[in-house]
Amino acid sequence: MRKVVVRITLYLCFLLASVLVFLFADIEKIYTKIKENTNIYQEEFIPTTTSFSLVMVGDVLIHEAVYSDAYHNNSYDFKPMLDVMKPIISKFDLAYYNQETILGGTELGLSTYPCFNSPYEVGDAFLDAGFNLVSLANNHTLDRGEKAINNSCNYWKNKNVYYAGSYCSEEDRENVVIKDKNGISYALLSYTTVDNGLKRPNGKNYYLNLYDKEIVKKDIEKYRDKVDLLMVAMHWGEEYTYTPISSQKEIANYLASLGVDIIIGSHPHVVEPIEYIGNTLVIYSLGNFISAQRGIERLTGLMVSVNVNKDLADNKVTISDIEAELLYTYSDNTNGNRKNFKVYPYTKLDDDILTNHELYYNRFMNYVIGDKDYIRKGDYSGNSK
Repeated sequence: MRKVVVRITLYLCFLLASVLVFLFADIEKIYTKIKENTNIYQEEFIPTTTSFSLVMVGDVLIHEAVYSDAYHNNSYDFKPMLDVMKPIISKFDLAYYNQETILGGTELGLSTYPCFNSPYEVGDAFLDAGFNLVSLANNHTLDRGEKAINNSCNYWKNKNVYYAGSYCSEEDRENVVIKDKNGISYALLSYTTVDNGLKRPNGKNYYLNLYDKEIVKKDIEKYRDKVDLLMVAMHWGEEYTYTPISSQKEIANYLASLGVDIIIGSHPHVVEPIEYIGNTLVIYSLGNFISAQRGIERLTGLMVSVNVNKDLADNKVTISDIEAELLYTYSDNTNGNRKNFKVYPYTKLDDDILTNHELYYNRFMNYVIGDKDYIRKGDYSGNSK
């Protein structure tokens, strides 16, 4: 009987061993198959494109009413003025604005129109809100002379930001600055056609990039073949006009012929149209982002966002998803004193903030878009953006 039990046990052990051998062989085959399929899956889903998002807003004009409103407890804080915009701006990969008033700092004494000087805390607030592209070339760059320009340059040089249009030295101006986002290289150049009659010191033209066809051509040639996306900020045109003048059109066509991808316009202090010239996207005027100017048209600015896409097979770069939203600078007006400045998207407005805002929206948006079906109207009324 004992022999029978032993034989049965040995038989069962042999049977179990055989099953295990076959089972492990099947597992190895299954593992190999999974590995092969995984490799196929990975090959099929190798990215073929890359992209980044870009948003652009207009002029930052820090009048006395604005910097006085920001003054509390012996210091300046402009961040509350941007607290509605910060969640919107910070979601974009790149965010541009025009620093119209020079950041010369409080040590020079702050000043308002016609010769501005603003505190460094303006820049701090805009960087905190997510802005990382800044244009410095405009008709107020020279307002407070060399000391203010050097203070401004030294401020921006020590920040994580791409600035253009005003420099501390010729070496800084000639330095080719190229940055990369998500595998797409980009550069920003900046020029102004107006200087308010203020002259650059002899030998220091680098303080302000005045528009000159040959200089611009030379600058663009230094960058064009090195970057995927080339942006040019242009301070140009005629103040308080809703349509671009002939000189803007001429310059836009010239820049387009040189291969510029996006032209970002400022100076009119009101919004102007968006259009394509060939493959070049032209925003003629973004208007004011924040200021203490008077009149709904001057308190209304434009925010334009796009996606920049790169095909990794042929390195072709395209611009898509062009979206336009209007912005409004609100302030209380009590006994002639303007307080509580804050910037809002128009689609977040109600009649308590701006009476007849829908009427103004339709009027100004018509100036910007007209019948162009490739520009989408932005909607920031909810919490989804």
